Amino acid sequence: MKITGVRIFHVRPRWTFVAVDTDCGITGYGEPVVEGQALVVAEAVRHFADYLIGKDPRMIEHHWQVMYRGGFYRGGAIGVSAISGLEHALWDIKGKFYNAPVYELLGGRVRDRIRMYGHGRGETDADFVQAALRAQAQGLTAIKIGIDGPARALETQDYVERQVRRLAAVRSAVGADFDIAIDMHGRTSPATAKQLISGFEPFHPLWVEEPCLPENVDALCDIAATTDVPIAAGERRFTKWEFRELIDHRAISVAQPDLCHAGGIFESRKIAAMAEAQYISVAPHNPLGPISLAACVQLDACTPNFVIQEHPSMDDGSDLGHGLLVEPFEIINGSVELPTAPGLGVQPDEDLFAERAYPGDWRTPVFVHDDGSHGDW
Repeated sequence: MKITGVRIFHVRPRWTFVAVDTDCGITGYGEPVVEGQALVVAEAVRHFADYLIGKDPRMIEHHWQVMYRGGFYRGGAIGVSAISGLEHALWDIKGKFYNAPVYELLGGRVRDRIRMYGHGRGETDADFVQAALRAQAQGLTAIKIGIDGPARALETQDYVERQVRRLAAVRSAVGADFDIAIDMHGRTSPATAKQLISGFEPFHPLWVEEPCLPENVDALCDIAATTDVPIAAGERRFTKWEFRELIDHRAISVAQPDLCHAGGIFESRKIAAMAEAQYISVAPHNPLGPISLAACVQLDACTPNFVIQEHPSMDDGSDLGHGLLVEPFEIINGSVELPTAPGLGVQPDEDLFAERAYPGDWRTPVFVHDDGSHGDW
């Protein structure tokens, strides 16, 4: 079996998919993207396609090593994200070739269903409360909400109290048996993060995500040492090498590899095993589309220290595959059942990709402080 072609699709609202074709009629799908830089990643995919065409797609680890190590310079969001999406597609092909879900090729399932959480969005406390109540009514048992941005390095009492009031309002509405994660998005300095987390503690957040930018592991360790609230991070870390320091220093309680950025399914399985040895849980990051979710579900199924799976709760359901997959994911009682179909377990509809095609030019929002300086999104 040989790879014969690699095709890229940019699909609204901001998804990018790749199809890897073979000479035996099997096509595998993946999701290679960096949010706001889809066109740049697409060029990286084309670069790696030059190497892959003509190769046996089943040699996944070998191809991963060549793509990652073969250019001398290693890592980075663009290159590793391109590799990640192609790796999804290679696993999809291999599973289809052997007529088995990917999780069966990675040791077999350790659970029967995957617990899910959604996103809560809004402008006011009432908006966030309504989003949480909708999620609860739909059967979800957890949601993630954010803090206001941009945040200054040293924030006012009013800013801190507003974020705490939001969490308090949501907690009051949903009760104690519903989990609420807080995404701080790396917007705050360690000093402000400590003030916020102290205010959050009485409302028992599931975790606090990226309380500061993740490049400085010592800063994350410092924050973690001041609170009993679990600290989560990992969406902006790539490969096992970048996760090593987070895990070895126990800077986090929850590792969040993004399978579209961290190196793909098998690399994220390695990261999960490293985390397991330190009693760190895994909750894969996924604000992306349905092929990303399909890859995550395969990892979740065979990972003992998995806890819960993110999906972005798009209004049109496209993140679950509505309008994109022949059979979209369905959340029942807060979980999705394990797919039993081979490969990634989903069948994309390329005709629907074409109907939702866009130029790939979605850009990350830019925040500006009152004084005109840049604020982290």
